[in-house]
Amino acid sequence: MGARIRVFLTREHEKTLLNLRTADVPQKVKDRAEVVRLNAHGWYVEKIAAHFNWTPQTVREVLHKWQKLGLESLWELSGRGGKSKYKEEDIVFLEECLKKEPRTYNSVQLAQKLESDRSIKLSPDRLRRVLKKRGSFGSESGRAIKENKTL
Repeated sequence: MGARIRVFLTREHEKTLLNLRTADVPQKVKDRAEVVRLNAHGWYVEKIAAHFNWTPQTVREVLHKWQKLGLESLWELSGRGGKSKYKEEDIVFLEECLKKEPRTYNSVQLAQKLESDRSIKLSPDRLRRVLKKRGSFGSESGRAIKENKTL
């Protein structure tokens, strides 16, 4: 068993960590803040790990990061997760094509057009979901029906 890890908090840090419990931040941040607070109040790593149902190593990592970075250590670093294969301009390009050209496209044809014109490879399913989320699909027929209704 290694040396005991113990952090000491200033009043400002203690207050900030306590306020994070009710703040609108991710649950991971709240948990990490509470781990630091409990350690500062004298809880051992093993007891904190049992309390959160974490491994002792995870608690140690949180505490070491706190000692190294302070409040910054509570948040995730940016750049996590998958990166988008397309840019906003690519979707705007497709929407313009849908508006300007008289023909209709299905998602497979749009994916092929995006790949041939912009060198962006996107699956038809993913493209359909992106356009649907933006409200690009079905908007033309919906608008025509609303304009033709009589009161």
